[in-house]
Amino acid sequence: MMNRDGNKKIWIVAIAVAVVLVLGALGWWGYNNMINPDGVKNNQYQAVFLTNGQVYFGKISNVKSDYVDLNDIYYLQVQQSVQPADAKAAATDPQVSLAKLGSELHGPDDQMKINRDQILFWENLKDNGKVVDAIKKNQKQ
Repeated sequence: MMNRDGNKKIWIVAIAVAVVLVLGALGWWGYNNMINPDGVKNNQYQAVFLTNGQVYFGKISNVKSDYVDLNDIYYLQVQQSVQPADAKAAATDPQVSLAKLGSELHGPDDQMKINRDQILFWENLKDNGKVVDAIKKNQKQ
């Protein structure tokens, strides 16, 4: 038969083990699903702004390497009439759409390795933004 002090020790050890397991699970989940040490939110898309003015949207990784990896890539495509019917049509805003990388004439894979020197900055995109909404609609098709 165990005495009262023995029962207390078992409960203290059990609670300590439970706390360590919960904290470990939360830390692992946070690291893998929220923000990794590079500031990249793994469960969100990022916008990557390049020195040539091009912007790509996708999921970045390997940020500290000489070449940043970008996957699941989209970019903005501007469509404008070459010879508008009248001056009023020429003054209207061009049509901008989101294009998925891979359907171009040269048939690239849906991944890029971008030289870090060519990146001005990148930013995490909110799930309720217009770009991410357009990406989600594209993925449903």
